[in-house]
Amino acid sequence: MKKIVAYAVFVFCFISCTAQDGIPTAEFEKRMNTAPVQLLDVRTAGEYKTGHLKNALQADWLNKEQFADRTRYLDKTKPVLVYCASGMRSAAAAKYLLDNGFKEVQNLKGGLTAWKMENRSLEAPANQPQMTLKQYKDITASADVVLVDFGAEWCPPCKKMEPVLQQLNKELSGKFNLVKVDGGIDIDVMKSQKVETLPVFVIYKKGKEVWRKQGVIELEELKTELSK
Repeated sequence: MKKIVAYAVFVFCFISCTAQDGIPTAEFEKRMNTAPVQLLDVRTAGEYKTGHLKNALQADWLNKEQFADRTRYLDKTKPVLVYCASGMRSAAAAKYLLDNGFKEVQNLKGGLTAWKMENRSLEAPANQPQMTLKQYKDITASADVVLVDFGAEWCPPCKKMEPVLQQLNKELSGKFNLVKVDGGIDIDVMKSQKVETLPVFVIYKKGKEVWRKQGVIELEELKTELSK
């Protein structure tokens, strides 16, 4: 019995220490490329835009409310790989995820600093120009019914909404226009519309806002609001 208890303690400590201390860059990259994982950048949105790992989602560890909200849309049964600039924030984030029911979480030892020192590749920041306020006004008045999706590729709940929007387009084809506003690029529009948390969905009818909601939304609710 003592051996079983000792072994259980060893396994627990191994998992916790692995998450907090981190795994080397070579092993981290191998896990990224050879297994179905969820890759999570826990730096700020500003840091993320300066360069990030390919296909990484983003949730700011320093913003506890945002971090909790975004990570609840991740799959707790699938491995999560986390990283930050130096490995410190991501170590704390990894422990949080393990404490909140995630089965496997691994941290990049040394963070992106170690990654860059080994000349490993990063996704370059986007040079896409911002949507202007005039463009936004024109687009939202371009059809009788317009649905605006304030989201981003790196936002976990936004990713969860993708199949919902695809199905919505399929079922209500031709009955509304879908406009996407990038929460990481179109900052002036975000500020003008007072959008602070992603995703946010806004419906315009004949150029006038008639409905708005933040977060993951069911298909039927969107269909109902668009059809009113």
